[in-house]
Amino acid sequence: MTMKQYPSLEIVPPLKGMTKDELLDDIRPFIEFTPKYINVTCHRDEIMYDEQPDGSYRKRLVRRRVSETAVCGAIQSEFKVDVVPHLICGGLTAEQIEFQLQDFKFMGISNVLALRGDCLTGEKRFSPVPGGYNHANELVEAIRCFEKENGCEGFFRIGVGGYPEKHFEAANMDEDIANLKRKVDAGANYITTQMFFDNKVFYDFVDRCRKAGISVPIIPGLKPISTPKQVKLLPESFSIDIPFELTSEIAAHEEDKESVYQIGQEWAMAQCKDLLAHGVPGVHFYTMGKSANIIGILRECF
Repeated sequence: MTMKQYPSLEIVPPLKGMTKDELLDDIRPFIEFTPKYINVTCHRDEIMYDEQPDGSYRKRLVRRRVSETAVCGAIQSEFKVDVVPHLICGGLTAEQIEFQLQDFKFMGISNVLALRGDCLTGEKRFSPVPGGYNHANELVEAIRCFEKENGCEGFFRIGVGGYPEKHFEAANMDEDIANLKRKVDAGANYITTQMFFDNKVFYDFVDRCRKAGISVPIIPGLKPISTPKQVKLLPESFSIDIPFELTSEIAAHEEDKESVYQIGQEWAMAQCKDLLAHGVPGVHFYTMGKSANIIGILRECF
């Protein structure tokens, strides 16, 4: 029996000031395509230093976005769709992570994406807070330990991140695959990949994973390019390659915003169709605040 392939989405929590109704209205167009789940990203509090009259500086935390837990609750209540909050190592102690898991369990949120998280601005290397976790595999282990200690073994379905073009901190692809296997061996149920623009890169990645003994589902992540600026920004931000065929076509139309938008959508749509034809379990879309281009792909492919 062939399993139904599904779309899933990732959204970013809104900046403070956006209302719940505005957020839900942004998500509503996706619901007709029955996404299997909606991921909600997590963002560390920022550190600001305010100069005082005596010349000293006072440290304070700044939170620019609504919490992922609040967003998950709003989505879950309105649409009855599974939500997947991101749970990160950065900025949290082991105790604070346990508190988060208690909240998720209370809310009936049984799916989480366990990530190390990014460095703070200005940091050259990731540094956990005292009493925090340094790697995502440690976070996965902590979630499984929480289940045992609270009599709810198997409650959480844990996703982890995979990098078809290698995490930028890994020395080579073999090292990166070994790191990924540690996360799976710690108890992860599935892998969601970083965005990519060449399906061959994904298929090669899956092949490497299988040869390394990683057998959990691997869900590809896609992001349609919508502006010429993204040709530069996406590789800088995510350490990924964009094929010359795509960048050259965008460059030839960079003064025509509608053409660039269509080029990016058609490229991602072709990727999606090819991935589905190759039997992937589902396709995960990074919305990054954009919906119309992804809605068009969902309408065509699902």
